[in-house]
Amino acid sequence: MKNLFSYEGKRCLITGCFSGMGEATARIVQSLGGEVVPVDIKKPTTFPFEKFYEVDLKDPVAIEQMVADVASGGPIDRLFYCAGLPNTFDRLDIMLVNFVGLRHTVETAVPHMPRDAAAASISSAGGMGYLGQMQNILPFLATQGFAEGKKWLEEHLDDGWIDGYASSKMCTIVYTLQRGPTLTTETGVRLNCISPGPTDTPMMPAFVEATSQEFMDNYPKPVGRNSTPEEQGWPMVFLNSDAASYISGENLYTDGGTAGGLMTGSVKLDIPAGMGD
Repeated sequence: MKNLFSYEGKRCLITGCFSGMGEATARIVQSLGGEVVPVDIKKPTTFPFEKFYEVDLKDPVAIEQMVADVASGGPIDRLFYCAGLPNTFDRLDIMLVNFVGLRHTVETAVPHMPRDAAAASISSAGGMGYLGQMQNILPFLATQGFAEGKKWLEEHLDDGWIDGYASSKMCTIVYTLQRGPTLTTETGVRLNCISPGPTDTPMMPAFVEATSQEFMDNYPKPVGRNSTPEEQGWPMVFLNSDAASYISGENLYTDGGTAGGLMTGSVKLDIPAGMGD
């Protein structure tokens, strides 16, 4: 029987692979036989690679040059967008790296991806409120390209709904749900994302700083603990594998049941008012 989880012969472009979930994803891909093409703002030091691309994902030209160079070496079989900034950064920068850069990377890479290719990104359970912001998100997603998206953000940054991190993750979810079906119809490329809950990565102290230790301690975790980077990397690798060949346009909550419990009332958000403001 064919191993549908194998990445043998797959060239995998992975952004944000220096640490955390991105690094875990790269390690898993390599263990399954895939070729990792690493992209980050700084060079990863914990796994071997043939060529590294140092790219500022707020720079559309740098993204385009990187994709063109990667594609010159062969098809891009799989794309993992794992880069992201927490709420301790400037709001515009967060939106650019976490969403606009993500969209630009995907749309720029697609012409260089075969029909059975796939792309996956990391959203967040923090974006689960996207349904309540659709009237704001959809006009933003209607923008075309990086420059237009950035201009829209600069004009609407103080509209009240753009907090930075959560809003960027809402946009990622809606983009995936909206674009996944059309992208697959047009090109055969599948598009999905995961939405993790609290995960023990080097970014966790930034989340504590942006909220508080008490907030993170009281955040509901049905499994009883934070996840590990590997526990988020494996779902990403599954979504981009041949085992998920009929899955596209989906947001997979990888938060131990928190989002589903909150939506149905079986889990309570018992966090004192004002905590995390």
